[in-house]
Amino acid sequence: MSTSPDTRTEDRLITLISRWLGRHIGNAELMRGIAEAGSDGLGPGQLEALDELSERLEGAEPGERGELEMIARETLEALALGE
Repeated sequence: MSTSPDTRTEDRLITLISRWLGRHIGNAELMRGIAEAGSDGLGPGQLEALDELSERLEGAEPGERGELEMIARETLEALALGE
């Protein structure tokens, strides 16, 4: 069974965000990973969620981790559901 490029992009992003949520990588590494993964084949809802997460990460302050985690989980949901 082959995997489409779209699924690989989604899988890569899901892995990156999950690693960030587990505190295995920091904000800067997540932002780099999102940029490297690209957005080929993502649906409108997925793009919107990913854009929101990226924007919030750029200006994040240390005390905003809780809110960022909520946005990251919403992004994971959008990616997983293919919205």
